[in-house]
Amino acid sequence: AQLEESGGGLAQPGGSLRLSCAASGCFFGKYAMGWFRQAPGKEREFVAAITYTGSSPYYGYSVKGRFTVSRDNERNTMYLQMDNLKPEDTAVYYCTKSQGEAGPPPTWDFDVWGQGTQVTVSS
Repeated sequence: AQLEESGGGLAQPGGSLRLSCAASGCFFGKYAMGWFRQAPGKEREFVAAITYTGSSPYYGYSVKGRFTVSRDNERNTMYLQMDNLKPEDTAVYYCTKSQGEAGPPPTWDFDVWGQGTQVTVSS
């Protein structure tokens, strides 16, 4: 399986960006998916996750109410709509595929990762 993120870039505080994660080489609709991010000098942080049907989204505390995760299983693509962006959202964002969902979403068994896309929030 391969994952490829796109849609990153520069946004102003209060602005929006939409990230996409295109999957290939796997039966996308069978797997839960997630988004993580990592800022320079910081640990990787859970952002969001979504079950294989798309019926149950989950969010990290710092993005809840501002970000929306969704997926289109026919297009083998997951999305992250990011609204009301803040400078502290600046990071490299990674999408990932889960092969097991035991426990809370940040601890799911994520086994495949994309290369990441840079998001910079600055005026």
